[in-house]
Parts: sequence; C-alpha cells; structure tokens
Amino acid sequence: MHRYTVKGKRQMKFSIFHSKRLIYALMMAIAFFLSTFNFSLAAKAEAKHYTELQLPPLPTVKIPKYERFVLRNGMVVYLMEDHELPLVSGTALVRTGSRWEPAEKVGLAGLTGTVMRTGGTIKHSPDELNEILEQRAASVETSIGEASGSASFEALTEDVETVFGLFAKVLREPVFAQEKLDLAKTQVKGGIARRNDDPDSIANREFKKLIYGKESPYARTVEYATLDKINRDDLVQFYQRYFHPNNMILGVVGDFDSKKMRSLIQANLGNWQRNPKITKSQLPEVQAANKGGVFFVNQPQLTQSSVLIGHLGGQFNNPDYAALDVLSGVWNGFGGRLFNEVRSRQGLAYSVYGYWSPRFDYPGIFLAGGQTRSDATVLFVKSIQDQIKRIQEQPVSAQELAYAKDSTLNSFVFNFQDPSQTLSRLMRYEYYGYPSDFLFRYQKAVAATTAADVQRVAKKYLKPENLVTLVVGNQTTIKPPLTGLATQVTPIDVTIPGVQPQAKN
Repeated sequence: MHRYTVKGKRQMKFSIFHSKRLIYALMMAIAFFLSTFNFSLAAKAEAKHYTELQLPPLPTVKIPKYERFVLRNGMVVYLMEDHELPLVSGTALVRTGSRWEPAEKVGLAGLTGTVMRTGGTIKHSPDELNEILEQRAASVETSIGEASGSASFEALTEDVETVFGLFAKVLREPVFAQEKLDLAKTQVKGGIARRNDDPDSIANREFKKLIYGKESPYARTVEYATLDKINRDDLVQFYQRYFHPNNMILGVVGDFDSKKMRSLIQANLGNWQRNPKITKSQLPEVQAANKGGVFFVNQPQLTQSSVLIGHLGGQFNNPDYAALDVLSGVWNGFGGRLFNEVRSRQGLAYSVYGYWSPRFDYPGIFLAGGQTRSDATVLFVKSIQDQIKRIQEQPVSAQELAYAKDSTLNSFVFNFQDPSQTLSRLMRYEYYGYPSDFLFRYQKAVAATTAADVQRVAKKYLKPENLVTLVVGNQTTIKPPLTGLATQVTPIDVTIPGVQPQAKN
C-alpha cells in the first residue's frame, strides 16, 4: 500500500508540473493575443486586412547561459540550468544510425536501440528497472534512428541522482535480454504486416526508393527476411561498435546546480574507458536513382489519390538554403500559391504542399504533392508542374515575398520556447559539424532574401525535366488515365515479401 501511495503522489506531482508548463504557455499566448488585439483596436476601430495590421516587433531571441566541457574520456557535455520547474532531463547523442547497418540485416539498428532499454542492465532486470522508474514517475529511453542514436532520461529534481545512475547503467551495461529481443521482433513484424494499410505511408516509403534507390540506406525497409537474420550477438556487436564515451554528446537541462551535476556525471560516466580506435564512419554515397518518370501503386479500395512529385535535393549548409526556404514559404500555407491556386481556385486538392527539404549531411528531397480526387489526379499533377515552372519564369510579387519571409521570421521565436529546445539544437549542430549560431545566420539570410534570389534558386535547383511522379490510387477511377502525363507509367508492386497467400475455403 505504501508503494502505491508513493507512486501516486509522484505521478501527481509530475502531472502538475507539466500542467503548470502548459498553463503558463497558454497564458502567454492569451496575453500576446490580447495585446495584439488591443493594439489593432487602438490603431483603427474598423476591421483591417491582416497585411495592414501594425504589430509590435517580436522579442529578440537570447540563448540561455550554458556550459560546455569535455570529460577526459572524450565525452562532450552540455549543461543548461533551468529552475522554472523541479525537473531535470538529459539526452546523449551517439554517432551511429541505421544507415550503417548491414544490408542483409535491415532493422538491426532499430532493434538495438529498443532492446538496449527494454532488455535491462547487468544489475537491474527489465522489470526491476521499470518498477524503480515508475515509482518515481521518471523515464529512461533509448532509440537508434537513421543518422543518430539517443539515450534520454527525465526525473524530478529530488530523484535525479537515482535516475541518472540508471541512465548511466543503461548506456554502459545493457544485457539485451533474448526474450525482449523476441518481443521486439514480433512488434516489428506486426508493423511490416500493416505497412500497406495507409496510402500516404505507401507513398512516402516508395517515393524514397524512387529518389535514392531501393537498396540505399536512406530508402530500404525492414523485411521478414532481414529480421530473421538478426540475433542477439548482432545487437551486442552493433552496440559495442558505437557506444563509447568519445563517440557521444551528453546534454542535461533543468533544475540542478552545475557544480553538483558535473560531479554526478563524473561519478557515473567519468571512468568509462574511451575507445581509441573509433573513427568517424564514412557516409553512404547518394545518387539520384531516377531522373524523371511516372510511377503508380494500384490500390483498388481507394476513392482518392496520394501524389508525390520531386527529385533529389540538398543540405542545410548550402549557401542558398535560406532563399530555398523562402521559396517554400511562397508556395505553402493558407496564403501560399499552391493553396490559393491548386486548392482554392482550381479545386483540385484536399491538401497540397511543396518544399525544399534538406538534410544535415546528405542530400534531401525537393518534394511537392498532396491528396486529390481520383478523377482530378492528372490535372492535379499538371497544376503543380505549372507552379514549378511559374516560379522559375516569373518573379514573386512583393506581397508574396513579404508573406513568405514574415511567416518564417515570425515563427523563429518558437525554436526557443524552452531551454531544452535550445540545448537540443546546440547538440545537434555539434553532432553534424555546424556552427553553434547556424540558426541565427539562417535568420539573417532569410531577412536579406530578395525576389531575385527566390527566382535565381528556383532556376538553379528545381529541375522540371527530372521530376519523379508517384501516384497511389485506384487505377479504374483515375480518369483521364496517367498516360496523360507520360507514355510510360511504371507500376510498383508493394506486395510484402514473405507473406503466404491465404488458402481459399
């Protein structure tokens, strides 16, 4: 009974603290709205168009004070105090990712990231670890994505020593329990079985294959066959290859004293031996798998089409990234060209978008698309193609440029709503080798972008002749047919390999 009472109190406190944060954010939003509303009323009694409103300038973004230091074993550490709430959280970024897993064992990285936490540690079984954290309304989580791995914790200030100790044990002493690996594989298999249930998921998955190539680490998918080849030793070896103190960045933010936190980190992670042989893994090569073409996934049960159009893109560190982002702003949103033209004026779309989507250290994708009626599919694709050519041939208007830039610059403040966001961004920039003030450089570049810049980058980076078009829809109801877009339409088979056909009664 005592255990239940303690657990309940801690969960209540945890909920109250998060509720306070939400209430505070809501109050600030209401205050901003009221001040804006009163300001506009004072300026003029009658209603104005939003472009005529005179709003006060947004507050200058300031980076909270933080410390950065390196342990003797090579671990980079960031500390940022925030005493608003009695909470402490932290994240370790690990230089790893699924893009480095063997092609015949796709799914290995994700399983390693999952079972590293669920499998328990040398000193604590999975159930014991869960119980200790649950009693304190705390959490410790791990995962491995495409380009990085992470381990994180969150705890009340009074429990930070205990929870950080468990966090360190998960980082340093995971046991990868076989039964938890079996459970994780079963869950992944369930995801494979359901992956064709959603047409948008089909479109996103298959479009990556068309852009990067189906064997590319940025597009390949886990299959039953690759999953069956993965065993516990594979997880252990993958972990041992990447999880070393000199291959990670740790950041801690919250209600703590930096001197004491330094001591806590040193006590739990300072004696972790570095790996002198670890080197930066070579990035997989990226080339465009297709330079044009129309592709189709037939889904007879659908009454509408999911459409994706695009080609290989670029990286955030491209000098023209800010202008390309403004170009995206001209297209998107309720005041953007695609919404106004394709959706509102022509009535061809339920949703429509187009943007330059870069990545930190490999080429991203230029992407446009949306959802439309089956009988409007061909017209929808042609309309987007027209908008791509239009932005190359005609300069954007002053109103469009102002809308795109203001939308970006006015949302800038939301990148720094709380210290944890700021700390995460600093860590991410260091992880990928970007300057710590990259976002502020980007902000200045957006402000300096001209209409001529937008047209210049549209001509330079958008390739209408190389557009790959993918349609997921019902072949019998797409009228006119997709041959109106190209003489050759390539079908894509999304049958899940390894699934046995059901026997007929």
